[in-house]
Amino acid sequence: MTTVAKVMAETLKELGVKYIFGVPSGNWIDYLAAIQETEGLEFILVSNESAGGFMADVCWRLTGTIAACFGTFGPGACNLSTGVCGGYLDRSPMIAFTDEMNDEMRPRITQMNIDHQTLFKPITKWTGRLAPGKVKEIINKAAHLSLSDVPGPVHIGLPAGIAAQESVAEKTVPPIPTRVQPAASTVLEQMADLFIRSRKPVVVLGIGSMRFDIRNLVIDILEKFSIPAVLTPMAKGMVPEDHPCYAGVLAHALGDQVGLIHQQADLVIGIGYDPVELNYEDWMPDVPLLHIDTISADLDKTNFTLGCDAVGHLKTSLEHLVSLDCEEKVWSLHELIDRKEKMFAQLSAPQGSFDSRKVLDGLREILPEDGIMTCDVGAHLHLIGQHWKTGSPECQLMTNGGSSMGFAIPAAIAAKLSCPEREICCVVGDGGFYMMVGEMATARRLGLKIVFVVIMDAHLSLIRIKQERKDYNRYGTQLQSTAVDYESSPSIFGVPVFPAKNNQQYDRALKEAFSSEGPAVIEVFVSTDAYDDLILKGNK
Repeated sequence: MTTVAKVMAETLKELGVKYIFGVPSGNWIDYLAAIQETEGLEFILVSNESAGGFMADVCWRLTGTIAACFGTFGPGACNLSTGVCGGYLDRSPMIAFTDEMNDEMRPRITQMNIDHQTLFKPITKWTGRLAPGKVKEIINKAAHLSLSDVPGPVHIGLPAGIAAQESVAEKTVPPIPTRVQPAASTVLEQMADLFIRSRKPVVVLGIGSMRFDIRNLVIDILEKFSIPAVLTPMAKGMVPEDHPCYAGVLAHALGDQVGLIHQQADLVIGIGYDPVELNYEDWMPDVPLLHIDTISADLDKTNFTLGCDAVGHLKTSLEHLVSLDCEEKVWSLHELIDRKEKMFAQLSAPQGSFDSRKVLDGLREILPEDGIMTCDVGAHLHLIGQHWKTGSPECQLMTNGGSSMGFAIPAAIAAKLSCPEREICCVVGDGGFYMMVGEMATARRLGLKIVFVVIMDAHLSLIRIKQERKDYNRYGTQLQSTAVDYESSPSIFGVPVFPAKNNQQYDRALKEAFSSEGPAVIEVFVSTDAYDDLILKGNK
């Protein structure tokens, strides 16, 4: 008999889904059996459902193939929603499944019963329920919506008791994402006129720029017209840090130094710029905006000028821009390079010191150029965003739209599953590590070679700095009495731990951890004060 569970597993395989991440339930066991019988489809047990959402997000980023995640009734679904919400705000498609009560029980107040449809509606592009005889139809519809326009998660509820029911044969209709049309010719002309008249335009690349094969095209524009480029955190890698036109990352360490560039502009060219990372108004000078994206600009038009809204396929708009016959702009790239060098010098750790900057420098030296580094949310993220050298966008993975602590560890696990041939490391603060320490067991069970670098500074440093900037006392942010008083354990769930309290110990720990056959943790004990003069600087 062809059951609902079997049809679901087959449909997911046909869509290219390789992994489903989650914590199983009693209602899920029929689906588990079907997954096990479906070649090429694998269920990955995680320690917390939120990790499953983060993992599905990263699988998409690295493979371009949609992944799935699962949580059971009530608390399981609530946990899952954190990872799904992260995917929604970081613009990553995924299919999120949850157990749901049957039609008769849904309206009643019973054990573990909450309204999952209402829970997931604001953090997904669509939410629905599976039904026998419509399994393929519903899953294909969900996948299509997830991939179309601005990508994002979808949610499908699994009514209790339907998994083992017979499901009629259905025709497979693979989802085809909606084709993005080019901007209208009149808009392209308007864009060209605005650009030609500008003297000091600045390009600002956002998360949407990474969804299209435009990296080389962007660099061609920068080089042809000698224009500086500023990046949002999620667009890191779109322009290499050593490129003469690279000007830095918005809203991360020494953002005030980056602001010295874009505040000189007479035109801002936003390419794939999404306010889910940072509103235009938070940093933009009072100059016209040329917005190039698949969706309209989100801008306060009362106080700012939308010079041109080039809505359409990014490649077409940029090809038109690079074809224009006009002189180089009046930026001094020599001045830009000098300013950038001074900024990076400020980000360098003092000779002989051991702090988070040294930690990153040592990791950067040992990690291969094509290695992938995932990082968590916190003060270290702001430092990484500006200081870490990234060869390409997929080599450095963070969350900015969702900005959930706990992202980095599951992201590293998903990165290793997606790219088993590449070296993977993870940088996480002690706060984020405590949230996801259970996933060390997941990494160990799967035998994944990942180096986890935990920055032990005994505080939620980002919040501590914000408190002090307002002249408040440190309160509610201390994780330990002091970082240096903390004693490492030899292992966590069988994962070896290498402590480091100085440069010599750290060098040894890096060598041992990267030589390990499986996961390894490096605990680095540093002062929380290293961030104070670097992060949370204004962009204007």
